[in-house]
Amino acid sequence: MRFDTSQQMRMSQQMKLAPQMIQSMEILQMSMAELEERIEQELENNATLEVADGGDAPGASDTGDAGDTGDQLRDRADASAADAAEDAPLHVDAEHGSDDFSRLESFEASNPDAAENAFEERVSTREDEYEPRARGDEGDRDSKMDAMANTQARVGTIGEQLQEQWGLTEVKPELRALGEIIIAHIEDDGYLRTPLEQIAERAAPQGSGPRPSVQDLEHALKAVQLLLEPAGIGARDVKECLLLQVDARLDQDQSDEDRAAWTLARALVQDHLEDLRQNRQPKIASKLGVSVDALRLAVARLKTLSLAPGRQLERASEPPIVPDAFVEYDAENDRYYAYLNDRRLPNLRINQEYAKLAKDRAAPKPTRDFIRTNLSNASFLLDAIEQRKRTVLRVLEAVVAAQREFFDEGPEALRPLPMTKVAEQLGIHVATVSRAVADKYVQTPRGIVALRKFFSGGTVSTSGENAGSEVSWDAVRAALQDIIDKEDKKNPLSDDDLSEELKKRGLEIARRTVAKYRGQLNIPTGRLRKVHG
Repeated sequence: MRFDTSQQMRMSQQMKLAPQMIQSMEILQMSMAELEERIEQELENNATLEVADGGDAPGASDTGDAGDTGDQLRDRADASAADAAEDAPLHVDAEHGSDDFSRLESFEASNPDAAENAFEERVSTREDEYEPRARGDEGDRDSKMDAMANTQARVGTIGEQLQEQWGLTEVKPELRALGEIIIAHIEDDGYLRTPLEQIAERAAPQGSGPRPSVQDLEHALKAVQLLLEPAGIGARDVKECLLLQVDARLDQDQSDEDRAAWTLARALVQDHLEDLRQNRQPKIASKLGVSVDALRLAVARLKTLSLAPGRQLERASEPPIVPDAFVEYDAENDRYYAYLNDRRLPNLRINQEYAKLAKDRAAPKPTRDFIRTNLSNASFLLDAIEQRKRTVLRVLEAVVAAQREFFDEGPEALRPLPMTKVAEQLGIHVATVSRAVADKYVQTPRGIVALRKFFSGGTVSTSGENAGSEVSWDAVRAALQDIIDKEDKKNPLSDDDLSEELKKRGLEIARRTVAKYRGQLNIPTGRLRKVHG
């Protein structure tokens, strides 16, 4: 056996996506907020794209104005082309990206002070050109400073926030160092799951002294648990976490009734936590010698506590949902119609002055090439946005026609709707339908609904008015939720009973499937749902 190398030539056919096709697919999959951000970036970077009808949009101030003369546009295009030429080594494409970075690295190696000097020269030039003006001179406000002042401050990690709190406490220096070691091992949910023995082994010696002992770390942990907020930080298990929070509530000024309820709640956590998990309230009440009603009040207090106190330090909020389309009811014609939420998007167009300048032979060739490139990018973007509008609207109209019962009756009337069926109906690929519904929301008479929610499998109804009709799995889950909401809480239904109730509604679902859907809805078993007393 031997290995050798050789060169061969062969012909083959390969399918590759053009950059325009990739851009079109990306824009189709974008949500409304992402599309707005993409348009804003394009308006800032592409001078040939502008907002029509004098509309205002972020970044539109940098585009050419209608009142500009040809000379002014040519000067601006020359400057933009020159800037683009200067910044060319920083832009990477598929073929020449590595060469550009190599040239940049060699330039920096041979001229280590060039970048810094160029930056200082540019800053000094700007300082000479734009002199600072006092705010009180003409009453004008600096818009950039206002924007920075109104921007939400960066939220530190949980460890950084806890270390900042610990730095403000008044403790001894040796205790402060141990507390910092413990805080470094606290996880994002606020628990300390690393054993103190292991922390002691990892800890470095304090100065010239020995390593900290487990007793020293235990003392520092108690200080961390008592001094840091929220209560429960530094707990090693659920029981300790709840006890820390209950003790913090007991330290607060409150009525005698609340204090009695919290005292009973502490006894529940301390000695009867497992029985409480299993909802054995009569057994607990008998052991403690209290009434079931008093026990229920104490349990209600415990439900206000957090099992993950560290999550309270996370300030990240969910982004607001912006509907991509609306579905409204036309009573006169007894039908639902859909339309896109286009008012949020600016009315974009190609700047005609730049389009003329691209054909002007008097302009330098680099300038004309630069303008042509930007005109091409702007044209591709406009075509992709229009194609996105047409595709999303067509898919939405097909959904409205297929899901009329949902809009009339609610989630329980949702029907199965495979994406392949809509794709065949519209004559497009199923992947296009998937991209068209991704991260899209629709405002309907039934509230704001994710467009993907209308696409699901299902089963066939066996009885009732809709016998033989298809019912989606989301409708089955909605029916299951409705049955549980209406059950007698003192005698809740088992999974077998829930299966029988669904069968009465024409939905023949096995018990194990009922248990699976009940788990998806975060509904506990019947024994845990039972209300005593």
